[in-house]
Formats: sequence, C-alpha cells, structure tokens
Amino acid sequence: MSEPTRSASAEAGIDPASADALQIAGMSPLSTCDWPDQLVATLFLQGCPWECTYCHNPGLIDPRTPGEIPWSRVRGLLRRRHGLLDGVVLSGGEPTRQQGLPAAAREIREAGYGVGLHTSGAYPRRLEEMLPLVDWIGFDVKAPAALYRAITGVGAAADAAFTSLRMVLDSGVDVQVRTTVDPTVLSPSDVEELQVTLRRLGVRNHVLQQVRPDGTTPEYRAALAAVRSEG
Repeated sequence: MSEPTRSASAEAGIDPASADALQIAGMSPLSTCDWPDQLVATLFLQGCPWECTYCHNPGLIDPRTPGEIPWSRVRGLLRRRHGLLDGVVLSGGEPTRQQGLPAAAREIREAGYGVGLHTSGAYPRRLEEMLPLVDWIGFDVKAPAALYRAITGVGAAADAAFTSLRMVLDSGVDVQVRTTVDPTVLSPSDVEELQVTLRRLGVRNHVLQQVRPDGTTPEYRAALAAVRSEG
C-alpha cells in the first residue's frame, strides 16, 4: 500500500511532521478501556485508507476532513493531568497516516506519560518509525489474509497488515491483537484459521470482539441482522 500524500496542514504552511499538524477529530480526556489496566486520554485522528464493513465511525475515514481539536489543547491537558493519567492513546481512523504522529508521541513522552497506539498496520514504514516511541500497541487484525479485501475494500490491505504485525512482534513492544468478528464475512472456521495463524506468528494476546451495529451503514446493519437471524 502506498504511503499517504501531503496533508491539508502542509498546504496551509504548517510543517506536516509537527504535532501541530495533526488532524484530531476528537478527544476523550479519560478512558479506562483503550489501554488495558491504564487510565488514559485518547485522541481520535482523522483519516483511514480502508473502509471496513463494520466501521462504526465512518466520519473519520476522509483524510481531507480538517481536525476539530488543535494540538495546543492536548498540550494543555498534558500539563493539567499529571498524577491523574498514565498515558495517551493515539487512535483513529488510522493514526499512522499522519506525518506528525512521531512528533506528538515524543512530546507526550517528554511530558511524562506513556504512549499507546491503535493501528491496523496500513502503513508499515510509518509504523516502523513509531515503534521506539510507544509503550503499548492495540493491533487490529481483520481476518485471514484471503478475506481482507472483503472487509477493508482494499486488495493490498493484508500484505500491509501482516508485514506490520510481524514488525511489531519482532520489536518486543507490548501488543494486544484484536479481531472484530464480522459474521457477514467471517465464518467460525475462518476465525479458527486466523487464531492458528496468529499463534504461529507468535501472538500471545489475541482478543475477539463482537461487531457493533451502532454507527454503521444502513446496508451493513441490514446484512448483520439477516445473518444473526439465521443463526
């Protein structure tokens, strides 16, 4: 998969590699579920190259949508929450799409917080740059390789994802691999195949998540309801 192109911030004259260039669509100042056993703030970054069947926040997909929260507001939160937060999770969308992510991670670490990252591995080269800067990764594996296109809509998605996963596992960074089970695509045998594959790769922490219809398209909700009614 090709790397992302110049961002809107670059067009506006902001250094795209700076934290100030991040397109931040939303921020949760306190979360107990985005990084296991940690109290964190979570940033939701705009833009994703994939359009997953079950995406429950499609408003985050378009990379042209400007951010709603300036990095200066995040800086203010970091100054105020010492002793109250363990870290900050960089989520999305697909956060590694944005060039300013490493600068943001460095600033978070320098402020005394841990850095968590949610990623699907869409941009292996960007992820490789982030590995020395993160303390924990929540890595989404969508499906066995042959079914990636059916979920993401992108043919090269599986190559990028499994290249990235191997990179994360080799790095030694603490990682939880998560799979949202989409029953409109994945059969129980597909899930079992994926579990075997992940064990062979060395994954020790794999969590299966039930798909949620909230926020998905009407077409997907209808397909999901039909599959569940058959079961």
